[in-house]
Amino acid sequence: MSLETVSTNRAYGGTQGVYKHASSATGTEMTFAVYVPEHAEGAKLPVLFYLSGLTCTHANVMEKGEYRAACAEHGIVFVCPDTSPRGDDVPDDEGYDFGKGAGFYVNATQEPWATHFHMRDYVENELPALVAENFPVDMDRQGITGHSMGGHGALTISLRNPGRYKSTSAFAPIVSPLNCPWGEKALTGYIGADKAAWREYDACALIADGARLPDILVDQGTGDNFLEEQLKTHLLEEAVAAAGMSATIRMQEGYDHSYYFISTFMADHVAWHAERLKA
Repeated sequence: MSLETVSTNRAYGGTQGVYKHASSATGTEMTFAVYVPEHAEGAKLPVLFYLSGLTCTHANVMEKGEYRAACAEHGIVFVCPDTSPRGDDVPDDEGYDFGKGAGFYVNATQEPWATHFHMRDYVENELPALVAENFPVDMDRQGITGHSMGGHGALTISLRNPGRYKSTSAFAPIVSPLNCPWGEKALTGYIGADKAAWREYDACALIADGARLPDILVDQGTGDNFLEEQLKTHLLEEAVAAAGMSATIRMQEGYDHSYYFISTFMADHVAWHAERLKA
């Protein structure tokens, strides 16, 4: 797969790069960022995928996430894809929570979205293959994390692919799209009105239906204005308790939904992933 380098910058001894390629999953050009820490020649490093939230591109976490120092310390490659397909031919919606910037990490089945909005295939299959081909990564040591809509993506992708990801975490995830306005709008539009088809895109429903992970780490700010209506962290707490699944769900006093929150706890998450990815 052909990869074009958009930019590279030296950071903490490693390289922060931005790359683009023609995607077979979305039928569009896709852009993503990769940080590769300094490493011995020929070494293969663990890799952590980060999925961003509504309205974001690869650039939000790259510019505000403050992950590079921790990734350099622990020797972890950090990969940041976009949140949706882009381009003049890609359909969009007037709302910030649907269409471009809001792919929800699903494979759309409804028109006009079904042609391009295949972010599930992109993140689960195409992007990992591209990363494995072009960067010094050990694909047996993958982790995944994300924020908000991306936290939803990280949890559901990992739950649907048992054993692929050695570590899974999330920042302020949408834990149950079946039970919040963001999810109802996105999944109705992309997948259709049959809520049974939504369950594979809902972390709480996947756990209730038998999916399991060894453990997860979730941070959620108590000052997050989306907590009560959209994120509903308590539903994940109830789901993992009912399943007897190990989970560390931390309510962080006073923190909001922004990158001030994410950047505060990013090093904790990278270290948590490093412990599991190096085992």
